[in-house]
Formats: sequence, C-alpha cells, structure tokens
Amino acid sequence: MSEHITAGASAMLNDAQRPLRFALVGCGRIARNHVEALQRHAPAAQLVALCDTQPQALAEFQALTGAPGYSSLQALLAQADVDVVVLATPSGLHAQQAIECARAGRHVLTEKPMATKFEDGQAMVRACREAGVKLFVVKQNRLNATVQLVKRAIDQGRFGRIFMSTVNVFWTRPQSYYDAARWRGRWDMDGGAFMNQASHYVDLLDWLVGPVDNVHAYTATLARDIEAEDTGVMSLRLRHGGLASINVTMLTYPKNLEGSITILGERGTVRIGGTAVNKIEHWAFDTPHEDDALVAASSYDTTSVYGFGHTAYYDNVIQTLRGHAQAHVDGYEGLRSLELLIAAYRSARDGQRVGLPLVF
Repeated sequence: MSEHITAGASAMLNDAQRPLRFALVGCGRIARNHVEALQRHAPAAQLVALCDTQPQALAEFQALTGAPGYSSLQALLAQADVDVVVLATPSGLHAQQAIECARAGRHVLTEKPMATKFEDGQAMVRACREAGVKLFVVKQNRLNATVQLVKRAIDQGRFGRIFMSTVNVFWTRPQSYYDAARWRGRWDMDGGAFMNQASHYVDLLDWLVGPVDNVHAYTATLARDIEAEDTGVMSLRLRHGGLASINVTMLTYPKNLEGSITILGERGTVRIGGTAVNKIEHWAFDTPHEDDALVAASSYDTTSVYGFGHTAYYDNVIQTLRGHAQAHVDGYEGLRSLELLIAAYRSARDGQRVGLPLVF
C-alpha cells in the first residue's frame, strides 16, 4: 500500500487544485501551533489525521479539529491518505518515526530538536534521501520579524566585523512541568535546557553569526529532579574569529524573563530581547538604512515562547512541496544545530573544548 501512496502522492503534489494533506503525530504542548498554522493555510493545506498514544489527548484534538484519530503511527500510515507527517512527539522518538514515515513514502516535518543523538539525525536524513521524500525541521524563530530584520543587516554587512554575540535564555520550568510527562528531562528522550528549551536559540546563533569553530560548555542540574541539565553555559569561538556565549537556565524566579540575542560589531550593535526574541531593544548602526524605519513595527507582544513563526514556516513547506521554493530548514540544515548541541554536551561531559565538525 505504501508504494501505491508514494507514487500517487508524488504525482499529485504538482496538482495545485488539491490541498496538501497533513497528519499530526503527537497532541501535546506544541501541537496547537501546528493546528493553527494549518488552519491559516486552508484550503491549500488540510489536517486530515491525528495520532497520539494517550486517548484523552487524542480525543481533545479530534474534538478541536474534526480530524480522525489513530492510536499508533503504524495504523495511521497504513490507513490514512496523507502527504506529510508532522512529528510533534518526544524528541527521542523522532528518528525512528521519521524513518518509518519515509519508508512509507511520506514527507516528514519534525519539531525541534530533530533528534537527541547526532547519528540518529544522520539516519533520518539518509532515510528520507533514499526514499525520495522531503525532511523539514521546524526552526520557526528564524522567521520572527525581529530576527529577519537582524539577518538582513548581517547579510548587508552593516555590522562590519562581528566581535561578540551573546544569547540568554532565562526561563522557568517548575518540577511539575517535568513530572507531567515522564520523558521530559531524560537524556534519551529529551535532553536538558540546551537540547530542549534553548534549541531554537542555539540554531539562531549559528544561523546568524556562525558557523562555530569550537565550544567549551558547562552544564549543571541545580534544582530539578531530572537526568539532564536545568542550567548551562557555552563559550564559543566562531569561524570568522569572533566570540560568542549562550547562557541558559530553567530556574528563573518567578517566571520566564528573557530570550535574547545581542550582536556587537565594529559598525553596529543590536539586541533582540523580550521573553522570546520578540522585541528589538537596541538598534544602532553607523550608517542609516531604510530598514531602520521598520524596527518599531517588527517588535510584537507574545504570551508564548513559541512565537508566531509556524505559519510562515508552513508556507515554505507548502511552496517547497509544490516546487515553487527551496526548504529554508531541511534535514541537512537541522543537523547543524544538533551537531553544536552534541558538541556542547561532549564538552561538558569531558571537561574540554570540542571542535566542529565533530569526529566520531
């Protein structure tokens, strides 16, 4: 059956008259962002199937969306006619599930991080390549209006040489957050503050000012009863010679305080702050530019650390599958930030600086 669907799906993706059919696997914390993004892209995209092993979560999303539900990925792949499977499941399951979807001829869209082990990420890329399907990795914060404006300034050379870049992720996750799902904070399924909560920020640093040459990291589990870290710091040397740091904790009192990026260059200084890089708090360059007038309008209020980038991300996915665009973040791009995360954990474990690319 999968071979029939593979051939049919490939042929029909070029048919602009019918919507792309998406299945959402995992009805947890991030799932609503995917549902809302797909609803905003109707009728070009449709959510046609749901999957979760927890009956209550599955029933809630069936009531929310009207889509049929499946209790296992295997049942969904065997019975549902879908083009793209969205993985919003625990990170440690992504590799196995992505490979299964690829072998069934479905395109894969996975939440961050794409995997908890670098070799698993590589296996995902390899399986999708061999099956001739696309692998998309969600990095929606790249599409924040604030971040896009800074990216343009970097690409235009407005900073000159970039001397130092700093990322701060000062959030809070109480013990009840980890206790609510047994996989949270486990090394095999989740990772810690770096791998889970700060994954997008690690990606943003690498995307904006990388690539990274080497990293020295420290991690600590200071207050939460979990396997992985609740707090960590990274010191990084960038290939262009500048220095950078990433400082992360899930112990901020009493609530999320800051998700920020500061870039210091010879001809410009910018800080994007707010709870989740949603406000440009400082913008200064030696030469005026028309983009300067866009700074105030790019900032926005948010009640969620996830931001509003999922809708724009899905637009790229849809346009890529229609053959009108290239994927902003495919599997190969997703491996970059995963490699940096693995390097940081290696450094913290071994107490030494780790160079990139990794040697296995």
